Amino acid sequence: MKKVSAWRRSIGDTMSGSRQRLRLMRPILTWTIVLVSFASIFLFGVYIHPPRSSIACSVFSSGGCAVPEQHPSQELSDDQIAARVVLKEILKIPPIQSKNPKIAFMFLASGSLPLEEIWDNFFRGHEGRFSVYVHSSNEQPVHVSPYFKGRDIRREKVVWGEISMVDAEKRLLANALLDPDNQQFVLLSESCIPLHGFQYVYHYLIYTNVSFIDSILDPGPAGVGRYSERMFPEVKIDDFRKASQWFSLKRQHAVMVISDSFYYRKFSLYCRPNMDGEHCYSDENYLATLFHMLILLAFQIGL
Repeated sequence: MKKVSAWRRSIGDTMSGSRQRLRLMRPILTWTIVLVSFASIFLFGVYIHPPRSSIACSVFSSGGCAVPEQHPSQELSDDQIAARVVLKEILKIPPIQSKNPKIAFMFLASGSLPLEEIWDNFFRGHEGRFSVYVHSSNEQPVHVSPYFKGRDIRREKVVWGEISMVDAEKRLLANALLDPDNQQFVLLSESCIPLHGFQYVYHYLIYTNVSFIDSILDPGPAGVGRYSERMFPEVKIDDFRKASQWFSLKRQHAVMVISDSFYYRKFSLYCRPNMDGEHCYSDENYLATLFHMLILLAFQIGL
């Protein structure tokens, strides 16, 4: 019996020592598995996505890998630097706080406004919260609504699809900006009508504090197909945008439009009907491209 007891104690001591060794080795085994897993994942990632730097290539790739050529950043012209400075400063200016914010309704028409009575009903009862501006390119309009009488601005001939259309838009914006209470600037044609009541439109535009303008990258012939390489490098084909002509701009953005001469000059020279065998229309491409460039600039300066 003593021998059996001694044998059991010996076996028990041996098993106890084995358990202790296993407990001591368990963390080592765990970390070994973790490190092997990380190494496997890293090597797999290097295999799937080969390194691009020359140092990494020499370490991880026996055959080397092609390192893309680094092109120096494009040197900006004096006009381009000046344009960016002006736009940056405008972006940084806090908006003017008006005690009586108004919407400027700007009508770009060829003559009289056939739907003027509808607009008369729309404006009635909301005096002091809107302004009206009319640019009629072909003939002096005859107004039937008191809200439109005396609201014609200096007009010049406008040709569809040419830069004169943009000139008329800028002329309307400049006149509307003379009133410091105007906070939103809506461009309309003689065929536009309101789809909601004035109260709805007023609150929607005034309290959103944003602009509404299209800026579409159209890869087709009616989009980037209008681009002229003569705009390069100031306007690249990747930055060329298309949009509907009509918009609603907040005051800060309206100031940017009338202050821009750099991009305007590019479009006045190289965005015209039958330009290089293509048809480019400034009223559809200029503002869309300008605001795309402004968005890029705003990101660069952290706004």
